Order: sequence, then C-alpha cells, then structure tokens
Amino acid sequence: MAYDQLKLENQLCFPFYAASRLITREYQPYLDKLGITYPQYLVLLILWETEGVSVNAISGKLLLNTNTVTPLLKRMEKQGLITRTRSGNDERKVIVNLTASGKKMKRSAASIPEKLAAGIFSVEMTVDDLLKLKVHLNSIIGYLTRKERTIIG
Repeated sequence: MAYDQLKLENQLCFPFYAASRLITREYQPYLDKLGITYPQYLVLLILWETEGVSVNAISGKLLLNTNTVTPLLKRMEKQGLITRTRSGNDERKVIVNLTASGKKMKRSAASIPEKLAAGIFSVEMTVDDLLKLKVHLNSIIGYLTRKERTIIG
C-alpha cells in the first residue's frame, strides 16, 4: 500500500494551517506597534463593532472556549484596554467594554487590514479571488461548527 493519503502535500488541513500561521505572522509587526497579540486584536475587532459584549458572545464569535478567552481578557484588562463587569441582570454574565485606550487604538489599527491585503493582492490574487476564498472558508467554518454542535449536543 502506497499511503499517498498520508503525504503532507495531499492533506487538505495543511494549507489551512500554514496559511493561518503565515497570515498571523504578517499581522505581527503591526500589532507589535500597538502592543497587542493577534488574539487580542480579534477581541478588539469585536468590541470596536459592538460595545458591551458578554464573554460568552466573544467566545462564540471567536470559536473559542471561555476558559481560553478569560485569561486573554484578564491580560487586556491589565493593559488598560478593556473592563470586565458583572451584568446587573445576570450575575453569571461578565460584560466586556472598551476603555478610552481601547477605543483610541481603533484609529491606529484601521489601516492594518488594508496593508495586509495590499501585499496579498500584489502577489497573485485579485480582490475578487480573496472575497471568493473568504466565502468558501466561511462555508467550511459553518459546516464544521454545525458538525461540532451535532457531536456535542
């Protein structure tokens, strides 16, 4: 038996893994200037879009467990980017809000997506190619999250 299915070049998962890791690496110089990590950037993206988000909602949007997100939020709170407070309606809920520093960072971060996309466009892909890729990736993510809920639920 040849086991061609076990060659790295034949794996569907490897290009996803490599692309994710390399894209995150491309973000790093911009995020270093802001003093944040990529996961912190993702949390800020959520909060810049909608103020006052629960920890559970952040976890859901990032497809991460709350026990992964909570230490990240604690570090962001120590950095003065966010506050975490118990909900007045439900003591079990923790609501995350931006501080003035967190809000101010939005202006500095606004050009990051454009700068990253410019590098990719100049290589081999058009804007249309990237938008189609994003649609396909979201379809895969949707399938996998539905499948995960079916297995867990």
